[in-house]
Amino acid sequence: MRTSMKWVGAAIALAAIAVLPAGMAGSQEAEPQGFISKLLRGSQGNEAPVGTALERVPFSQAEVQLSFAPLVRETAPAVVNVYASSRVEVRSPFMGDPFFERFFDLPRMPPRVQSSLGSGVLVDPSGIVVTNYHVIRQADEVKIAMADGREFASEILLKDEGLDIAVLKIENGGEFPSVRLGDSEALEVGDLVLAIGNPFGVGQTTTSGIVSALARTPRGITDFGFFIQTDAAINPGNSGGALIDMKGEVVGINTAIFSRSGGSNGIGFAIPANIVRAVVKAAQNGADFFERPYVGASYEPVTPRIAEALGMERPAGALVTNVADGSPAKRAGMKSGDVIVAVNGKPVETPDALEYRLATLGIGETADIETLRGGRRVTLSLAIERPPQDAGRPIEIGGEGPFAGASVALLSPSLAQRLRLPVNLKGVVVVDVARNSPADRLGLRRGDILREINGEEPQTAEEARALAESNSRWWRFTIERDGRVLRQMLRY
Repeated sequence: MRTSMKWVGAAIALAAIAVLPAGMAGSQEAEPQGFISKLLRGSQGNEAPVGTALERVPFSQAEVQLSFAPLVRETAPAVVNVYASSRVEVRSPFMGDPFFERFFDLPRMPPRVQSSLGSGVLVDPSGIVVTNYHVIRQADEVKIAMADGREFASEILLKDEGLDIAVLKIENGGEFPSVRLGDSEALEVGDLVLAIGNPFGVGQTTTSGIVSALARTPRGITDFGFFIQTDAAINPGNSGGALIDMKGEVVGINTAIFSRSGGSNGIGFAIPANIVRAVVKAAQNGADFFERPYVGASYEPVTPRIAEALGMERPAGALVTNVADGSPAKRAGMKSGDVIVAVNGKPVETPDALEYRLATLGIGETADIETLRGGRRVTLSLAIERPPQDAGRPIEIGGEGPFAGASVALLSPSLAQRLRLPVNLKGVVVVDVARNSPADRLGLRRGDILREINGEEPQTAEEARALAESNSRWWRFTIERDGRVLRQMLRY
C-alpha cells in the first residue's frame, strides 16, 4: 500500500511538470524546493510567470490593503446634498364647482411646501455646483449641504430640462473643495468607477463598479440619449451625484436607473462630463440656458433596411431627412439622403450621438462632418452657429381653460431642431407644460402642435393664447403629435 502511494505521488508530480512551460519544467528539476514559491510569487518574485494563466495571492500587507479610500478621501468632500423646496397651491376639491362657488364662500387653503432631495458636485472652488434639473424643478429655494455638515443657500444660474442639468452657485463667498471634470471620451467599457451621492437620504455613500457600456440611448430621460452606463449601485437620491474615475475626476453626473422595484438593479446612467463642461462654461459666461448649436437639419436613425438600400455594411449614422433653407447645413452642402457617420473623426452611430458631439463644440467653431453620399464618403465643413432668434419667447397660457399652464411659441427651424421636430414644420407648438396644471391633466406634451382650437387655426402664439383663454364650456381642438393628428372634444 505504501509503495502504491509513492507511485501516485510521483505521477501527480510528473503531471504538474508536464503542463508547465518548458523553461519552468527545467527550473523545477534544478530547484525543486522553490517551485511553489515561484508559482505564487512569479519568476521575479513579484509577478506571475509569463505564459501561465495562474493567478497569485497577495504577499505584502500593502497588497492586501489595496483600497479606494484615498480616492474617496480626495473627492467625497466635493459631493454635496441638494435640498430643494417649493410652495404648491392646494386647491379645494369643490373649487370650480358652480354650485358650491355660488352658495358657499370657499376659503383659500394654505400652500403646501413640497421638498426634494438629491446630490450635487462642486466643480469649481468658487462654489459652482452641478446637479440634475429634476432635483430642483420648480424650486423656490435650494440649499446646499456639505459633507462636513455646513449648509448654504444657493442661486440657480442655469437649468436645462432637455439635458436634465442645473448649475447652482453657493451664495456665501469663499473657497470650497471641488473636483475636476474629466474627459468622458477617454472612458472605455470595463474601466473602474465610483458613484458618490446620498441614496434614500441616508447620508453620503460611495459605491464601486465598472463602465458597463457607452453611448447608451434610453428614452425619456433627456433630449440627448448619450449616456454612460455603469453597474455601480445608484439609487433614488443619487441623482446629481458624481461618477468618479480612477484619476479622481468626474466623468459623469449620475442621473437615472433602470429598475422595476425602484432600487438599483445594476443598470445606472450618467450624463457624460464633456456635455456637463459645456453647460458649466455657459453658466459661468452669464447664460441662463444652454444654447444648442443650430444646424438646420433633421435626422432619423439608419435602420437595417435603409442600410441595405444605401449599400452600407451595417446600420449606423444619422440619415438627413430635411435641410432648412439658409441654414448652416445648407451652406455646408448637406443634402437630404446624406448619412452622417463622423464628426471631427469621432464616430456617429445614431442621431443622438450626432447632437451630443455637436453640442460639446463651442459656438463659432467649425466641424468636419463626414457623410456617405451615393456610396462614397464626402467631408463637409459645418459652422457651429448660435440659433437665430426668429421665434420669440414662449408665451404662457393662463385663464381657467384646459390649456392653462402650457407655454407656446411659433415654430421656427431652430425651435423645431431643439424640440426634435422636422425643421420644415410650421405652426404654434407647446414648449413647456407646468406640472399639475390643467394642460398637464389634459395630457398636453412638449412638442405638440396646436392645429385648431374651437374651430380657429392659430397663426401666432398670441392668437393661440387668446383662443385658449376664452370663456367656453365646450372645447374642440386638434393637435399634431409625432406625425399623427389627434382630435378631441370635451366639456370643461
